[in-house]
Amino acid sequence: MRQALGRKRSAPAAAPPVGAEVPVLPTREHWDETIHRALTGEGVTTVFQPIVDLRHRRVVGYEALTRFQSPDGNAKAPDRVLAAAHELGVGQQLDAVCLRSALSRRSQVPKNCFLSLNLDPESLHCPPVRKVLASQGHLGGLLIEITEHRPWDWDDLAPVVRSLRADGARFAVDDAGSGYAGLKQILQLRPSILKLDRSLVEGVERDETKVSLIEMLGMFAGRMDAWLLAEGVETLAEAQRLVDLEVPLAQGYYFARPETSWAAIDPAADGALARFSQAPTDTLARLLDPVATVNQYDDLSAGWAESNEPWMAVVDDQRRPSGLIDSEAGFRGELVPTLVVGVHLSPLDVLGRLSNAAPEPHAPVIVTDNAGRYLGLIHLRRLLAAVSGTDSGH
Repeated sequence: MRQALGRKRSAPAAAPPVGAEVPVLPTREHWDETIHRALTGEGVTTVFQPIVDLRHRRVVGYEALTRFQSPDGNAKAPDRVLAAAHELGVGQQLDAVCLRSALSRRSQVPKNCFLSLNLDPESLHCPPVRKVLASQGHLGGLLIEITEHRPWDWDDLAPVVRSLRADGARFAVDDAGSGYAGLKQILQLRPSILKLDRSLVEGVERDETKVSLIEMLGMFAGRMDAWLLAEGVETLAEAQRLVDLEVPLAQGYYFARPETSWAAIDPAADGALARFSQAPTDTLARLLDPVATVNQYDDLSAGWAESNEPWMAVVDDQRRPSGLIDSEAGFRGELVPTLVVGVHLSPLDVLGRLSNAAPEPHAPVIVTDNAGRYLGLIHLRRLLAAVSGTDSGH
């Protein structure tokens, strides 16, 4: 049964702003000038985002990313600049400029790290891009990411791939699982790395369907002697779940943002992952989803409106939990009862307690530290997977 939750009177919500300025879209002439400058190398900068070995918490590569500036000095969205260049018929020339900018730093890549470059299949055929690649001599240490924004014809692509591979380059498929490259095309390319799209990584710690798909892609990659690389990792919970799933490589803002220098892993992220990796595998610590909380004395409906989570934990001023809210309970100001357990327990212990409790069906379990303070939630499907031995963290 859901119980009403008393709360302090809260201030009325502020009215939304009115009369906000509507941004003016760039004119065709504005794009022409930006692209013209870029074709000469002006306003083009390459930044590098580290690629991390999750198991050993070390940087093993860098992805080269292009940044553009308009004549007035403002940053321009790279995808929009490149798309506009292709519409103007100079896309391949601009691809070559971006590639040349990235490769100008090749000699500075840290030892034992590879450099990853984004190219679509059409660009691999074009003379300006081939000329830049040919100027590099041996291509060892370079990873060419085939983008999936459009399907490719393997009969046309195969000779180029064979030539570049013979020169030492390796290949990756970008955004695997979300783009045009089907399993047949991936099998034809036989990449060294399959990159998991951000849409698969986001919220993976609480989505067992995504977990199943990542496990399937991991098995598929292993049969091809390829590695998975999860991109767009933004939270500790996502990184922890990927570690448990034995995804070997990852990149994203959680580890480091793209920089013009060769960035290292953020020390806080490194420390958090180190502590997680050292945690015993037979306790609840490795199953936690550190979902945000709302104070029981605050306006629950306002707190819920600001959240994208399916559940939120309700806590007091000492972060001691009193229950959960979901979309319905949050707006009604009610608590959803659930089991509260200590982090020292094993998954099997928790299942035993669940069988004797009467929580809301499908409600996650609240986990606390030894002082009774909230740590996070564990979803029933994850708990069952851990007990059955199908969870990769156990």
